[in-house]
Amino acid sequence: MGDARRRAAGPSGGRRAGLGSRPAYTVRPAYSVRLAASPRPEPSEPVTERTVPWLRVAAAYAWRLILVGIVVYGVFIVLGSFQLIAVALFLALVITSVLRPLADLLNRILPRPLAVAVALVGSLLVLLTLLALVGNAVAGESPRLAGEFRGGVHRIEEWLQRPPFRLSPGRLSALERQFTHYLTAHRSNLLSSAVSGLGRVVELVTGGALALFASVFFIHSGERLWAWARAELLPAGARTAWDRAGRAAWRTFAGYTRGIIIVAATNAVLVGVALLLLRVPLALPLTLLEFFAAFVPLVGSPVALAVATVVALAGRGPLTALAVLALIVVIGQLEGHVLHPVVMSWAVQLHPLVVAVSVIAGSIVAGVIGAIVAVPLISVVWAVLKALRAVPP
Repeated sequence: MGDARRRAAGPSGGRRAGLGSRPAYTVRPAYSVRLAASPRPEPSEPVTERTVPWLRVAAAYAWRLILVGIVVYGVFIVLGSFQLIAVALFLALVITSVLRPLADLLNRILPRPLAVAVALVGSLLVLLTLLALVGNAVAGESPRLAGEFRGGVHRIEEWLQRPPFRLSPGRLSALERQFTHYLTAHRSNLLSSAVSGLGRVVELVTGGALALFASVFFIHSGERLWAWARAELLPAGARTAWDRAGRAAWRTFAGYTRGIIIVAATNAVLVGVALLLLRVPLALPLTLLEFFAAFVPLVGSPVALAVATVVALAGRGPLTALAVLALIVVIGQLEGHVLHPVVMSWAVQLHPLVVAVSVIAGSIVAGVIGAIVAVPLISVVWAVLKALRAVPP
């Protein structure tokens, strides 16, 4: 039986063994051994990122800051091209932030259009009355002031002749002749400056009229104007976020405007009382100058008080001028450490360094107007960024 099996398998088995002359013992093993794969080399990291990671972070922030600076500069350039319109709209927003609560209060007993008219016309009459009082005070005191200023100039000359200046009378006379010669030589330039100043007056009246016209609509129907702009200019998906940002911007702007008015009024009252006690000439105009100068943070109030110091030196002598200088220091400390932190903390949260840099940058770009607009602009931008980052409840 085994022979029969061998005969049946013999020919095919022989053929298999003979194919390719492969030996019969080449069979597949029961298991296979695989060699461990060599690890792939990881991509090499740049030397700069591996050794100085702060350089990569600084570069990332740098190009973003450069981009933001370009955008801000472009905005200022555009606003500078339409400076009259931009200033008028800014003034209209200031008027709206001040008179809107009064109009809402009058609206409880009066129709809305009549409440807006009463608030605007009444405020304008108060401002014109104040300006008339200042003009009347200056006109009534002009003869006495002329004599006081002549005596004041003589006292200043005597003061400059004493230590530490020790200027000789000849030197003072030479300075006076140089000043007179300058006025005579540049009379045409001064005349052209006066003519251009008249053009500025026309622009000022035009801007004031536009500001009053725009403030009427802002006070009467500001919410409807914002709703229309949101519905027509923004995509549907972004309306909720930008509505939140717009309301935060208005709260910040209105709070800053009301806060700076409180600070300016407090400074003006303190300065007016002190100048009246010191019997400084032109106390009421200097008080009004202090009120408007306080709208330029950090630098406006010292500049106004420096003018008051010069007037006190010419009208009352060095001792009164030193008293006004002491007043500058006291009011500066009061404004910087008490009024601004207490009054402005609920409106904006900006570091004093940010305020100082903003005022200087705004004055470089757009002069006095830029210095006034810079801080509320930065405050509004910061409020918008915080509102856009906030997660809605």
